[in-house]
Amino acid sequence: MTSGTILTIIIIYFGILILISNVVTKKDSSNDAFFKANKNAKWYLVAFGMIGTALSGVTFISVPGEVGNPDFQFKYFQFVLGNAIGFIIIATVLLPLYYRMNLTSIYSYIEQRLGVVSYKTAATIFLISRTIGSAFRLYLVVIVLQRFVFDDFGISFGVTVLISLALIFAYTYRGGLKTIIITDTLQTFFLVLSVFLTIIFICDSLDLSFIDAFETVKNSNYSKVFFYEDYLKGNYVIKQILGGIFVTIAMVGLDQDLMQKNLSCANIGEAQKNMFTFTGIFVIINIFFLSVGALLYLYAEKNGISVPMVDGVKRTDLLFPEIAFNHLNMVPAVVFLLGLTAATFATTDSALTALTTSFCVDFLGMDKAENQNKPNVVRKRYLVHIGFSFLMFIVIIIFNSLNDKSVVTMIFKVASYTYGPLLGLYAFGLFMKSKTVHDKLVPIVCVISPLICFLLTKNSTAFFGDYVIDNELIIVNGIITFIGLLLISKPATSQTKF
Repeated sequence: MTSGTILTIIIIYFGILILISNVVTKKDSSNDAFFKANKNAKWYLVAFGMIGTALSGVTFISVPGEVGNPDFQFKYFQFVLGNAIGFIIIATVLLPLYYRMNLTSIYSYIEQRLGVVSYKTAATIFLISRTIGSAFRLYLVVIVLQRFVFDDFGISFGVTVLISLALIFAYTYRGGLKTIIITDTLQTFFLVLSVFLTIIFICDSLDLSFIDAFETVKNSNYSKVFFYEDYLKGNYVIKQILGGIFVTIAMVGLDQDLMQKNLSCANIGEAQKNMFTFTGIFVIINIFFLSVGALLYLYAEKNGISVPMVDGVKRTDLLFPEIAFNHLNMVPAVVFLLGLTAATFATTDSALTALTTSFCVDFLGMDKAENQNKPNVVRKRYLVHIGFSFLMFIVIIIFNSLNDKSVVTMIFKVASYTYGPLLGLYAFGLFMKSKTVHDKLVPIVCVISPLICFLLTKNSTAFFGDYVIDNELIIVNGIITFIGLLLISKPATSQTKF
């Protein structure tokens, strides 16, 4: 498929999203619509749309690409099982709390429980974490577009990033959450469809029926799920499941992005139906993504295709697009492009909306102002939206100059450092009802904890023999933060009702 054809498809795709945005926001582009979708979103739309937001281009490309790694294979499914347990905990513990308090920003809980400085600290952690994580995810699709499209037109990487962010801004800046609930439903449809069609196309190329493909993947060298031989290694099953549970609680349950969508439902019952439905779909779709990875490597072996190299380094992230664009016919290439675009931009549009919401609510207090929907206040929200788009651009440019690893590895590593303090803050708030903290000391604890974790990770083999810290790092980070909060705690004047 030529670069011109790919570009044409992308233009049409975003034209549809912008058209949907204009229709949705024609009557209402208020802050209520942007922040909470007027509190009347349908749970089934939220559940389906969340799939695209939760998976992203990382799952679409990086997870299948890593299946070829002997220490990875289907290891990721151990992590996914932990994710599922984490989603259930969120639905039964955190969502009822958020609805009971009628929150717009979930970090308002920290304000009521621990104080203003703690609240601002939690919101700041989210802003940093989500900006970095979303930039990493967008970076993944941009390097694909750069390699297979924009290089042919002589357009630089930086301009490609700007174009991508400008397209996202164009359909999110007015309607925010109200818009992306609709657009993400459409994008998730393309994502799920592309996964199934990709499996069909590759099976056809390998002359395999669906049943034959299942047996071939099961009997291949890529299908090992549970790693229980050596607890010292990072892929050990208990580490992966526990890491999946706590990464999910932190990155979803304590993250304004996905929780903002849940809080747009009319009541707690619908929000919980959304989460349970989403969990089931999430587990199933990840099985298919891992299967795609195994089939890609089997196809590459049969046809003598090597993992693409960038600056002398193997980039497993690029194997899927390499096969889709250069070794399959036009239809699979179009399917892949739609799936990748949908996966990545469904995540980024949601993140930009959540970042804007958090800053406007947590730092500008827009939800408390009686005139929050007046034109000048809405224009201020537009400026915040632009600001976070530009910040994400800077992060992607920096990451492009430094990265030489799989993006999926980098995202969860960064999340373990940045979301760990949130885990500690909420654990203290929920389980230490008779205590509060010296509010002004909380930022110090939340900085020291990741630094200790960094030192532990860098010196784990020296400190703990051959033990390798992996996804359980977020648990360690949360525990250190919790202990730090205990050290600066004091008796509460009255036991909190939250």
